[in-house]
Amino acid sequence: MPQKDFHVAIIGGGIAGLTLAIALAHRNIPFTIYEQAPAFGEIGAGVSFTRNAIESMDICHPDIRAAYDKVKTVNAWPSKQKVWFDYIDGTKSSKAGERQDAEFVISSELGQNGVHRAHFLDELVKVLPEAKEMAVFGKRLLSIDEPSSPDGKLTMRFEDGTTAEADAVVGCDGIKSRVRAAMYGLDSPIAKPVYTHKYAYRALVPIDQAVAVLGEERAKNACMHMGPGAHVLTFLVQHGEFMNVVAFKTNSDDWPEYHRLTRQAKREDALRDFSDFGQSIRSLLELSKDDIDCWAIFDLHDHPVPSMNKGRILIAGDAAHATSPHKGSGAGLAIEDSAVLAELLADDRVQSVRDVEAAFDTFNEVRKERGQWLVNASRRAGDLYEWRAEGVGKDFAAIKKEIDESNAVISSASVRQMVEEAQEVLARRLGTKQRL
Repeated sequence: MPQKDFHVAIIGGGIAGLTLAIALAHRNIPFTIYEQAPAFGEIGAGVSFTRNAIESMDICHPDIRAAYDKVKTVNAWPSKQKVWFDYIDGTKSSKAGERQDAEFVISSELGQNGVHRAHFLDELVKVLPEAKEMAVFGKRLLSIDEPSSPDGKLTMRFEDGTTAEADAVVGCDGIKSRVRAAMYGLDSPIAKPVYTHKYAYRALVPIDQAVAVLGEERAKNACMHMGPGAHVLTFLVQHGEFMNVVAFKTNSDDWPEYHRLTRQAKREDALRDFSDFGQSIRSLLELSKDDIDCWAIFDLHDHPVPSMNKGRILIAGDAAHATSPHKGSGAGLAIEDSAVLAELLADDRVQSVRDVEAAFDTFNEVRKERGQWLVNASRRAGDLYEWRAEGVGKDFAAIKKEIDESNAVISSASVRQMVEEAQEVLARRLGTKQRL
């Protein structure tokens, strides 16, 4: 493709930012990544992907799919390859290692597949070897100045006193997005994610230890352990060497420090929070380190963004639709965003900076509803797992029905069809402008 005559600034170098960068690079669209950290990196542990996310990887560039395939981990048992999670009553076990029957099973085309966020990001950097040359590190965004003319440059101001210019700015800078704050104002509720009154203890447990307390079937295949006001999900990462343990608890108290999403807790805190659970889960939590990470779960449920763009400034991924992790699809929708946005900018109708604005308007029109739907569905899912959902409670058949229905909305959607529909909207928006 001939090189586009506009330059895109990508704010944030996580999964959303790097998948977009790779997609733009292979479409000959100039860009620069501005990352506040001193190097590329991801926090957190396991993340999984559904079929729609894999299709999005292929659209961005097949090497992204290859990077995912290199680091993914699936359920260990051949009979469980199509299982997303076995759903178990976590309160039942009377002793460690006791096998528990699943209350129900949720299956999917790909089953469960987990990657370690940091390992996946490392592979993405290898897909784009020149990424480090295309990135400027240590740049924390302060504000964005609008251009004085319709074709002028946007000016980004950073905390270190420097500035940079671009024809378009895409915020891939996560749940506390500085780009979203620049669009709506630092004091706007839209700029601030909301605490969901859930937090999660996270731990990685060596698989042999996990087998000792859960049994081989439950340790080596993905499980959702449900309970009153809390739930624990477990799945393999790092090619089965470790189990990723995420133990969620609902609590009416406010999170003590808004500016920090994590705090150090003690193993005893987790054991106290899960005292209503059976011995297997308590024994699993006892395998964590004495100092355990505790993550606050924030999202954009209460104050959704009115628009994903303001002219030539746009937000994508968690910056636009930060969701709780209960549907396991936040990262997947971020890659969907990258695929659709890259295809819009690559469209041969898009040549000038004014065309970029039309592409951004189109992106907002076709993507905003799906992103916000996931935020809402994920909130609901977290309560379903904890028997707190209004009208459902501990009715396992009703819980399964809701999960199956919402999972279908996520994974059965055709991303290629989304791209085609977006291109049709773009063509109408640009009027009679012909393809070259």
